[in-house]
Amino acid sequence: MAGKAQTADGIEIAVVEGIAKIGREEWDALLAPDDSPFLEWDWLAALEESKSAVPKTGWAPHHLVVRAGASRKIIGACPLYLKSHSMGEFVFDHGWADAAERAGLRYFPKLLVGVPFTPHTGRRFLTAPGYDRATMVRAIGAALAQLCEDNAMSSVHVNFCSADEASVLVELGYLERLGYQYHWINDGFTSFDDYLNQLKSKRRYAIRHERGALDQQRVSIRTLVGEEIPDAMFPTLYRIYLSTIQKLYWGRQYLTREFFELLRGRFKRHLCFVGAWRDNELIAGTINLQKAKVFYGRYWGCFEELRYLHFNVCYYAAIEHCIVNGISRFEPGAGGEYKWLRGFNPAITRSLHYISHPGLRKAVANFLKRERREVEQWIAVGRERGQLKGPPPSNVE
Repeated sequence: MAGKAQTADGIEIAVVEGIAKIGREEWDALLAPDDSPFLEWDWLAALEESKSAVPKTGWAPHHLVVRAGASRKIIGACPLYLKSHSMGEFVFDHGWADAAERAGLRYFPKLLVGVPFTPHTGRRFLTAPGYDRATMVRAIGAALAQLCEDNAMSSVHVNFCSADEASVLVELGYLERLGYQYHWINDGFTSFDDYLNQLKSKRRYAIRHERGALDQQRVSIRTLVGEEIPDAMFPTLYRIYLSTIQKLYWGRQYLTREFFELLRGRFKRHLCFVGAWRDNELIAGTINLQKAKVFYGRYWGCFEELRYLHFNVCYYAAIEHCIVNGISRFEPGAGGEYKWLRGFNPAITRSLHYISHPGLRKAVANFLKRERREVEQWIAVGRERGQLKGPPPSNVE
């Protein structure tokens, strides 16, 4: 994919094929303290080295970097992929692709700014300290649109981005799409009972009942963080990941065995495993990440089906871990209104889309207007009718 531009002030914007061609220290120097672990060089490199996110799987890495000065120092970047399908993105545009095909337009390949297989919210454009962020976001956004036009592609998609990025990209002609996830907010809790006490009485009773059911089934739950996770456990973590995929007819395997081996060697610092044992045998678990007081729930699986096991491992034990460790927000991923029933409330997500064809752009814009009204309506209703006795904490957007 062709793409390289030189601006009048000596700034160069280029596409780099593969994260390995970008220095680890250079990339990570762009990260803010509160950026997610999914944006770190080690995570992105593990996806590529393990053949999880590569051209063969429809995720061809072509990361965009901005360099300045005689030293060609990187002052901005974004994780960028040339996509040949829409799988693993969690912002669904299958209808747009179908509409384009019916109109005789080629929708794929397209450009995607984001992290493969991971619907986490936050910054997508990385900018070096000392540079005006809005100016840098504008330059990267404009370069992406030009890259799309120069290579005769249908579109650019910037998924789950931050609010400041969204406002700049809208000015550049990108279409904003609103969505929502269910996030749990730590409202200054000091114990699990504090969390329960904020819930309506019916829900408190249900959770106590669900927690007690595991005791009757001789199940204990333990949380292992970082180096507490034994190296020998990582093949089992891979099996846990596979177990859910293999049980669902729509399940799709994105991550390879090699990916989990790379996590073992490089990424334990951000890993948190919540496991369930029965008679000293591991029967279920969830693989999570944590950084900067945010907990990211990711891969759940079980080898034995027990009632309420999923809720206890994925939510109650994770919430208790967040409370004990002062973690302020828990993002459990996409979907699942059963999260709403357990004190998670709707939080807005944003994605921005540059559509090159005028006709398709108009059709998508009309769709997004209708969808936006529905999303905003559900967010209002979801918060009003949520399981909290009072309004959601103020740090829910």
